[in-house]
Amino acid sequence: MLLLLALCLGLPLCSGSLEEVRSWSDTSEQVGLRVPRQLRLLQRLKTKPLMSEFTVKSTIISRYAFTTVSCRMLNRGSEDQEFEFLMQVPATAFITNFTMLIGDEVYKGEITEKEKKNGDKVKEKRNKTMEDNGEKGTETFRASVVIPSKGKAVFLLSYEELLQRRLGKYEHVISVRPQQLVGRLTVEVNLLENSGITSLEVLPLHNSRQKGSGRAEDDDGPPPSTVINQNETFAKVVFMPSVIQQAKIAQNGILGDFIIRYDVNREQSIGDIQVLNGYFVHYFAPKDLPPLPKNVVFVLDSSASMVGTKLRQTKDALFTILHDLRPQDHFNIIGFSNRIKVWKDHLVSVTPNNIRDGKVYIHHMSPTGGTDINGALQRAIRLLNSYVAHNDIEDRSVSLVIFLTDGKPTVGETHTLKILNNTKEAARGQICIFTIGIGNDVDFKLLEKLSLENCGLTRRVHEEEDAGSQLIGFYDEIRTPLLSDIRIDYPPSLVEQVTRTLFPNYFNGSEIIIAGKLVDRKMDLLHVEVTASNSKKFVLLKTDVPVGPQKAGNDLAESTRSTGDGEEDPNHLEHLWGYLTMKELLNSWLQSDDEQEREQLRQKAQALALSSRFLTPFTTMKLKKSALQTKKLEDSYGMSAAMGPETVMQSLQPGPAIKKSYNPRIKVSKTSADGDPHFVVDFPLSKLTVCFNIDGQPGDILRLVSDHADSGVTVNGALIGAPAPPNGHKKQRTYFRTITILVNKPERSYLEITPHRVILDGGDRLVLPCNQSMVVGSQGLEVSVSANANVTITIQGTIAFVILIHLYKKPAPYQRDHLGFYIANSKGLSGNCHGLLGQFLNQDARLTMEPASLSKSTSPSFPKASEGSDTVLKAKGHQVPVVWKQRKIYNGEEQVDCWFTRNAAQLLDGEYKDYLAAHPFDSETAFGLGISRGLGH
Repeated sequence: MLLLLALCLGLPLCSGSLEEVRSWSDTSEQVGLRVPRQLRLLQRLKTKPLMSEFTVKSTIISRYAFTTVSCRMLNRGSEDQEFEFLMQVPATAFITNFTMLIGDEVYKGEITEKEKKNGDKVKEKRNKTMEDNGEKGTETFRASVVIPSKGKAVFLLSYEELLQRRLGKYEHVISVRPQQLVGRLTVEVNLLENSGITSLEVLPLHNSRQKGSGRAEDDDGPPPSTVINQNETFAKVVFMPSVIQQAKIAQNGILGDFIIRYDVNREQSIGDIQVLNGYFVHYFAPKDLPPLPKNVVFVLDSSASMVGTKLRQTKDALFTILHDLRPQDHFNIIGFSNRIKVWKDHLVSVTPNNIRDGKVYIHHMSPTGGTDINGALQRAIRLLNSYVAHNDIEDRSVSLVIFLTDGKPTVGETHTLKILNNTKEAARGQICIFTIGIGNDVDFKLLEKLSLENCGLTRRVHEEEDAGSQLIGFYDEIRTPLLSDIRIDYPPSLVEQVTRTLFPNYFNGSEIIIAGKLVDRKMDLLHVEVTASNSKKFVLLKTDVPVGPQKAGNDLAESTRSTGDGEEDPNHLEHLWGYLTMKELLNSWLQSDDEQEREQLRQKAQALALSSRFLTPFTTMKLKKSALQTKKLEDSYGMSAAMGPETVMQSLQPGPAIKKSYNPRIKVSKTSADGDPHFVVDFPLSKLTVCFNIDGQPGDILRLVSDHADSGVTVNGALIGAPAPPNGHKKQRTYFRTITILVNKPERSYLEITPHRVILDGGDRLVLPCNQSMVVGSQGLEVSVSANANVTITIQGTIAFVILIHLYKKPAPYQRDHLGFYIANSKGLSGNCHGLLGQFLNQDARLTMEPASLSKSTSPSFPKASEGSDTVLKAKGHQVPVVWKQRKIYNGEEQVDCWFTRNAAQLLDGEYKDYLAAHPFDSETAFGLGISRGLGH
């Protein structure tokens, strides 16, 4: 019978005994577990870490949000333990500080420059992280630390973001996922808007990957215990559920997203302009304007990969969107795979017959072939250019391409840079391209740049999400263009370092924000001009804004972002200006293909990030311990970040001096089988390490550890094949695709581990996804999953195996997702243990400088050892020539010096066939007690 100890979904701080968890979901397979009543007592006795407090405080001043997360932990265990603090952060936010308090010692984050050479690595890590950990619109911050037994730890994380207006509302989302019931849980949001707050609402807790289309959710009201106090310009929202209230929401402590939505009053058509201490911000969101006509081409991927639910949901969404088109709009439809299929050879007006015919055309689309992204975009742009050129359009209109795909370019032009250049040249800034990428295989970076370079927006839809509702929600944001060709001007002699002032379109429900610096703080008036086009005419708005001494809400901001070092905290408008400027620099850097320009943008962005204390792709954060504290831990740790338009991954990793203490609970030994596979055997008594390779065949199941008769433990590994790298000496590669473990004592349990899931069958079948951190256990057996990193199996506290997970986002032909097997603790295995690795446990070995002929080798001559004469390893009655070699293990994190034999057959008992299992859980062995015979003897 199984007992769930803890469940961590890669969300805030994974820890704690989850005493009343019964089931969880949000995985590719339904995962369920019932905890019998008689086992709950054992559960309560577990000394897992306790979260005593989880607090989030946000202060929003004029749409700019300062957020600080505080988490207090207590290690109730009798041993030091490693804890991982995780927090979902909005994708648009910048982290500004991270501080840890471990006992009496304080480690404070410091933003510093990142070396230029790390740029490419950062981008790769960012892309991988999105797939592994990121939820839609969020990114995951993570930090690991060792907390002493009975010790306490406090984590403090601060980040800032500018709230974006969509569909007429600002939305502030706070992740509340402590992973356990918390004694004191508080979320507090203070909101200050000088222009006046309207339509403030607190939504029900949202615990799905899909954030939805931004439409109103079920009218369930705010979460229980939520208190809202509000006047015209200020609101305070507090969510403070008791333990009982938390348990009613979610017994596992995964409460979800706490969401606040609101809007502000808008009196002046020219917008709201705020000035404070030498900075100004202009919020422009006009209303009550007639909509501009749209010329829109819907471009839908109908390649073979869209088969099934994705294509069906997308078709249903397009049916809805077609009915939403206005009579003055014009449209066309393109389906593309390796062929470009255009519905009509020109754009057509919105009539009942055309809408009906368009729906019929979409309905008959069938998935087949490859993906010609370049051809589809070129055809859509030609249709729009042709319509605008050959029609005398009295009303001004907006031309849009709405492009949806789930893949990468595979047909026609497949070079990313050429696709981007072709699209930009064809669109000429007159056509805006809005892109939607579905699933994990989409080239999201290409879609992102297509939209950035062509005045559009992009959205990503995860594999498990409803593509249809996402498409409708995205369309809702751009369905009503009100203005085009917007230009906002300020006197150049009075302002400097102003953010972007030219905008191709303004859509109803959104907002344009410009920020800058005032040259002269003593000026009385700031002149502002807005020029734009609406459906019938050219619009010109002018005004003079009074510039006087103001201090609007800055005192409120200080409570959320104290520097702690006596420095005066800058005003919120300065932060907002820095935020907007940084986003524009990062977007320009992403778009640029000129190396000199990219370097200049990098330097500007890095300088701004350092002055604003923003964690970006060009900066890093280091934690430094106060010099006043006693030296108990290492003086510094390194924290890197990969932040950009796609995703972010912040991780806290030990510095070089303590790198080997990666996991304090499990000491990973050198004895392992990993990679192609490469075997490493450690002989601790003689302080020798030996390595060898096994060239198996795909489909073979190798016996790694065979101790069924004594300890009751058997470990087998199944091989998969892959082509060898070009110019290599091998014909093929093999990897461990599956590791199976049979535990026969005290109760029989079966474990099957793959790179993507763990199946544990001990009477009740349990499926654990490998992309989520969790710990489960039964009597004497514990399975700990570290998301997309490793799986640790502990048996009776005396046997421990670590299975390393190797994943590739874009694998080469010779690469496969695979596993590595490491023996961390073998004390509980008997002296009769066998298998490719098991036979060497509890054994000794020694080196001699004997001639190679004594080893009875029939292999070719070996390179000389460093001493200049042949070196022979003697182990278990075998003699085999060896040479000194260095080999990296544990994902390249550790390098070992080993004695390598090119003829593993001389080192192993028996023959290769003796190590082949008949099935994954085969516990038989060809070797009896005390056998020691070489291959062919």
